[in-house]
Amino acid sequence: MPSTPPMTYLTVCAQQSNEHTVLSFAASAADVLRFASIERIGRDAQGELSGFQRPQVAAHIREIRDYLDKPNSVLPNPIVVAFTDRVMVEELGEGLVRLSIDMSQGTPGLVVDGQQRLSALASVNRDFQIFVSALICRDEAELRRQFVLINNTKPLPKSLIYELLPTVDNLPPRLSRRSVAADITARLNFEKTALSGRIKQHTQPDGMIADTVMQKVIMESLSNGVMREMIRDPKGISRCVRLVSNFFEAVKTTFFEDWHGHKPATSRLLHGAGIQALGDVMEVLAQRSDARSVEEFREGIECLRGKTAWTSGEWNFNGETRRWNSLQNVNRDVALLKHYLVGVVKADLRRRRKPAPAPLLEPEGRAS
Repeated sequence: MPSTPPMTYLTVCAQQSNEHTVLSFAASAADVLRFASIERIGRDAQGELSGFQRPQVAAHIREIRDYLDKPNSVLPNPIVVAFTDRVMVEELGEGLVRLSIDMSQGTPGLVVDGQQRLSALASVNRDFQIFVSALICRDEAELRRQFVLINNTKPLPKSLIYELLPTVDNLPPRLSRRSVAADITARLNFEKTALSGRIKQHTQPDGMIADTVMQKVIMESLSNGVMREMIRDPKGISRCVRLVSNFFEAVKTTFFEDWHGHKPATSRLLHGAGIQALGDVMEVLAQRSDARSVEEFREGIECLRGKTAWTSGEWNFNGETRRWNSLQNVNRDVALLKHYLVGVVKADLRRRRKPAPAPLLEPEGRAS
């Protein structure tokens, strides 16, 4: 059986980085789809992340296709394709390079940017070439890193970018700080925890709790809370996951009717404002009473029973009355709820710590 011949292109090489080869050439959409695939993001049965592209947006693709069907349409923006192996480059001088793509084992490249344009072009009945920027990476880790960095300044969903962060290293500090929080959030969602399947992510679209809200709670704890020291432990990630899981297991049992069967619109317990406020409650109990277990957290939030309006009624914030569903995920409302819940919990901690009065002593000389 004859072997599949390589696909060969005359390319221009851009001098950008000593660690990478960056090439540019023109190819038809059909040929690009032969040597590059669009790998959708997902998770396997064990919860491991695979792929990194957002789901296709059908309406946007139709708009691009309708435009490209016109005879005078142009598309100067290149498709970015990354390779980790099965490519050969031959320098021809004066910046020209011959690129050979080995097709003997299937599709070797991955589309890093331009998936919707490419999907639209696949159904256009025209002899239409597009520019391709080819990036040759050392390994898949470097490929993922380039995907995040290339797309972080573009209107990709932040949730998708954040879910990918734990799979990437050598990121700018701003993204590195969120990477740990994103890792803990994903483990809470895909491991056996109190929040399994409850957090809305690109790979868990049926979740109720916004992943960015949970990440915010974790980032605050990592910066100034109990997780700051905990994360430095060799098993720090697992300890942080267990801490959050135990706390929310206590929340679920304490406020059973306000949690089960609800979504953010019907219960502020699952809402961004409620989750952030509860994050502060977790911090107070973890730092002031050293709470770690489900039972310790449950004991600490028992004082909130009968003093909340998660699904009905009104909140009374030091004289300001608010309908239960008027609380929104905005700074002022979050601050109000945090101050109220933390105030109730701190008062209860003080009450429980107050020493019992000393017994009255019998007057001296009185016979027993």
